[in-house]
Amino acid sequence: MESVIASHATVYLSLAVIFGLFMAWGIGANDVANAMGTSVGSGALTFKQAVLIAAVFELAGAILAGGEVTATIRKGIIDVSALGQTPELLVYGMLSSLLAAAIWLLVASRQGWPVSTTHSIVGAIVGFGAVGIGMDAVHWGKVGTIVASWVTSPLLAGTMAFFLFRSIQKLVINTDDPVAMAKRYVPIYIFLVGFVVAMVTMMKGLKHVGIKLPVEQNLAIAVAVGIAIMIIGTAMIRRIKIRLKDDRDFHFANMEKIFGVLMIFTAMAIAFAHGSNDVANAIGPVAAVVSIVQSAGEIASKSATPAWILLLGGGGIVFGLATYGHKVIATVGSGITELTPSRGFAATLGAAVTIVLASGVGLPISTTHTLVGAVLGVGLARGIGALNTNVIKTIFMSWIVTLPAGAGLSILFFFIFKGIYS
Repeated sequence: MESVIASHATVYLSLAVIFGLFMAWGIGANDVANAMGTSVGSGALTFKQAVLIAAVFELAGAILAGGEVTATIRKGIIDVSALGQTPELLVYGMLSSLLAAAIWLLVASRQGWPVSTTHSIVGAIVGFGAVGIGMDAVHWGKVGTIVASWVTSPLLAGTMAFFLFRSIQKLVINTDDPVAMAKRYVPIYIFLVGFVVAMVTMMKGLKHVGIKLPVEQNLAIAVAVGIAIMIIGTAMIRRIKIRLKDDRDFHFANMEKIFGVLMIFTAMAIAFAHGSNDVANAIGPVAAVVSIVQSAGEIASKSATPAWILLLGGGGIVFGLATYGHKVIATVGSGITELTPSRGFAATLGAAVTIVLASGVGLPISTTHTLVGAVLGVGLARGIGALNTNVIKTIFMSWIVTLPAGAGLSILFFFIFKGIYS
């Protein structure tokens, strides 16, 4: 059986790289646009700045913290032991899954729908697993856990964002001098952002680089990073020009300028969180194909994801955001509810914390659901009237369609590949 894989090795590897890049491009166009939507929509960052921040932090998240979820996407969803004699079926399946999910993302991004790349790829893998290998081969328990996380993650992020925004309302917005209060409390929020991201990177991200430190050391480093980022943020806040006339049209204009500084840091946090969780959607299947082809058909139960594959995923993601991200940014940034920097901050941090916690546990949750949940939470903190229910309905519909769309396309491509190469 090795002969099938050996004779087409170059074709399989080339297809895996091309489809992986296409998928990563789709993630950038759809998912990163979500992540950056709050920053661009609230006016804290321009589109160019968002792309630059994403470029640096998506790559960092993918390389430092992206290994854990990759394992789940690669082999946690289907049982590959049944494929001992026919490893090429797994190659066709992974290639089909990538192509199916990428095509669906292209369609969704054209429409400006923020769909879930995690749904797309999980749906595609379940589709080919159930039809190509057999219903028993799908780990339905694992799929159930992932599906449950699609409900729990928006709820968790929405709740966090709701209370974060309530704290801003109480401490800053509803006071006699919002600008002075913002100057007092925003550095503390900045510390929180630095601390959370550093903590997760230390605890989870550096594992597969071979660095494992005791908890006390991790805490100390995370606190140090938080303080350093807080000092930088405070210096940036001091340079903001407060002009009384700016408050004439919008009473909180000067206060929001201070939160604009905070949004720069939360944009970095969400890009990092996103890179750590969602790069797996593009490269998990690529890694599976590469390891089968390189081992001449042996399905390894454990294999490290090579750094070049992580880079391929990260690079494709940034390219997707830069070339096609503007449509989904418009939906998330201004379609659901009107965002200002203070509201955007609460949504972004609520989502980032949820995502990094999940990628720490190895759960491929949907960044999209988490972020939309967080934006809804902030909207609710201002009262239900602040939400645009039509946009929300469209988003929910596109979420429901995503799983069957990914599965159907994947099954179709699976039989095409099987017909061509077997």
